[in-house]
Amino acid sequence: MEPRFQTPSYELKAKHRRYLLLAGVVVLVLVTVGMVMRARSGEAKYLTAQVQRGEITSIVQATGTINPLTTVPVGSYVSGTVQYIFADFNSRVHAGQVLAQLDPAVYEAQVIQARGNLANARANVLNLEASIASQEAVIETNRANLAKAKAAAEYARVNAKRIEDLAQQGVLSRDQADSTLSNMGQADASVQAAEAQLNQSIAQLEQTKAQLAQARAQVESMTGALKQAETNLRYTTIVSPIDGTIVARNVDVGQSVAASLQAPVVFSIAQDLQRMQVYAATDESDTGNIHIGTPVTFQVDAFPTETFHGRVSAIRLNATTVQNVVTYNTIIDFENPQEKLLPGETAYVTIPTGHASNCVKIPNAALRFTPEMPRSKLEQLYDQYKIPRSATVQHLGGWQVVWKLGPDKQLRPEKVKVGITDYNFTQMLEGDLKPGDVLVTGQEMAANPTTSGPPGGPRFGGPRR
Repeated sequence: MEPRFQTPSYELKAKHRRYLLLAGVVVLVLVTVGMVMRARSGEAKYLTAQVQRGEITSIVQATGTINPLTTVPVGSYVSGTVQYIFADFNSRVHAGQVLAQLDPAVYEAQVIQARGNLANARANVLNLEASIASQEAVIETNRANLAKAKAAAEYARVNAKRIEDLAQQGVLSRDQADSTLSNMGQADASVQAAEAQLNQSIAQLEQTKAQLAQARAQVESMTGALKQAETNLRYTTIVSPIDGTIVARNVDVGQSVAASLQAPVVFSIAQDLQRMQVYAATDESDTGNIHIGTPVTFQVDAFPTETFHGRVSAIRLNATTVQNVVTYNTIIDFENPQEKLLPGETAYVTIPTGHASNCVKIPNAALRFTPEMPRSKLEQLYDQYKIPRSATVQHLGGWQVVWKLGPDKQLRPEKVKVGITDYNFTQMLEGDLKPGDVLVTGQEMAANPTTSGPPGGPRFGGPRR
């Protein structure tokens, strides 16, 4: 009797062989594809961008601070204690309006003392003037006495001559003649005494006149001291010099204000908050492209969705150097009719410096790219395509190098002369590029098949040396 189950037939074995053969072919194809892909994994992959045609507006971006057109610091000329304050932050004030009052007691006492000194000096002047009048009268009396003495001396001289003649004739005695000569001598002495007294009174008059001049000078000095004391007293009342808005108050009631070397700032007043300025710190390399009158746009953090407009009014010449970076303040005037923008806010300024329409635009990343290859091969390509050194190293005259990617995936350098830029694209002034040309902007190198590790990332810089 034959068994119920028998071995597989010849046809079943042939079918199995075909399946095995098909599986082997598939494995061989997969291995071949894997080897090809692995061989190609070491090739460079390039990032590209196309040359375009359109408009370019070059700009300078800077950060600045919003300031009032005019800010006047109001200081205290004198020292004292703050007694009253009549204005606060954001107060609208007018010229001449009282802002604060210092304690005036000390300065009132100084005014009283100065007035007393002035009155004393004026009284001294009046006393000296009266003395001069009295001395002038004395001088007139002394002059009269001198004239009287001279007349008496003349009479005594004549009488002495007559008595001398009579005595020689024997009419009168010799004693009488000697007495007459003595009287004549006394008369001459009286003349000399009268002259001396007159000269003394004249000298006293001149001395009194000098004292009067000094007293009058003292009056002038005391007058000035009184004016100074009165001025200091007025300065205890602090008033606004202009119409405006108070943006800073630096004192409180009871605080001592010391004005020793300089006047301390008590208030700061912004004259007009409807016309303001932005002080934008621009780099020294950008100042040559900024022109007076250029329209400017800026934004502030307080209104992030709004754009404000102004105009360049000046570039200040005082440079600021911070960590070897030189900047200049570019002043931008703008209208603030609703007073939305406040002093001290940070402004992010955009200043147009040039515009080109219907121009060929080169992606800026293409201008920064240099392929990853040995320096010798790079120089060989430059020589082959006649790229001048001014385009590869110095960039003199605006010449630079970009790299085109051909159909065969080969790189080719092209020299271009560039103009203005908007940080994304740069204007081409001269060159053989056309809109639609593909330029390389980056290079990604895979790892070497014989080495382990992740593939390299994109490369945008120059060749490694």
